[in-house]
Amino acid sequence: MSAAVKAIDVCRVSDGSSFRLRDHPTDWKGAKHLPRGLALRTKAQALEELEANRARLVAAQAKLWANDTYGLLVVFQAMDAAGKDGTIKHVLSGMNPQGVAVSSFKVPSAEELDHNYLWRYARRLPERGQVGIFNRSYYEEVLVARVHPEVIANQRLPESAKGPKMWEHRYQDMVAFERHLVRNGILVVKFFLHLSKEEQRVRFLDRIDTPEKNWKFSANDVKEREYWDDYQVAFEDAIRATSTSFAPWYVIPADRKWRMRTLVSDVLVDVIDSLPISTPRISDEQRVGLAAAREQLLGEAD
Repeated sequence: MSAAVKAIDVCRVSDGSSFRLRDHPTDWKGAKHLPRGLALRTKAQALEELEANRARLVAAQAKLWANDTYGLLVVFQAMDAAGKDGTIKHVLSGMNPQGVAVSSFKVPSAEELDHNYLWRYARRLPERGQVGIFNRSYYEEVLVARVHPEVIANQRLPESAKGPKMWEHRYQDMVAFERHLVRNGILVVKFFLHLSKEEQRVRFLDRIDTPEKNWKFSANDVKEREYWDDYQVAFEDAIRATSTSFAPWYVIPADRKWRMRTLVSDVLVDVIDSLPISTPRISDEQRVGLAAAREQLLGEAD
């Protein structure tokens, strides 16, 4: 972007010490407290840039795969109906599916409950050269688990792991986990798709009133909505405690899907482009081998 202030810089939270969710609007239209110099794109401009970013992501994925040194873990967290699935589909649809793995985490199984809470997430981390997408993630362990105490009861933790400092300890675990990943070449990009309560209401009604979308709606969605304020506190505390320079959060306004998707694509392109990778160069010995193979293939045509 040519604006003095980049939109993704407004969304990035690299130091959460003073983070407040209310400082990040769910829709930038009319948001007067946004930094001066931020030029908002029209819908047409955003969709055009999204298309360009898709092409750039395809090229970036090829370099990522060819170098086989770095991997990318993309984390999506949000309230229900914020658009996680649609964003994954629209932003990453052009990538080679062989190099992308999407993991959605539901209620843990009996086997998963018999391990530490990070175990099932660690098993789904991307390999070098690949992109791993977590549709919800280990952050559920300080979000849903905090709002619903029965989740912690099901984990059968020792008494020493519970108590008033349990959430602080989990934040520390997650920061350490992400530091370990980044140190070993797995970049971590975390998105919170920031949806307003009113927009969620509108989207739920749309799912109910549109027969083709009925399958998306669950009665439990409305039940969870009753905990809206509790979830907002949990999200704010989690982002404040786990935003770091090496694994920042990006708080993306989600009331307009077209803006949200373009911003996510902006971030991913920016992150991958920052990697010190390029198309691998071959050695002189390999070049001689290529020449010999070419001569052999040309000779077969005679």
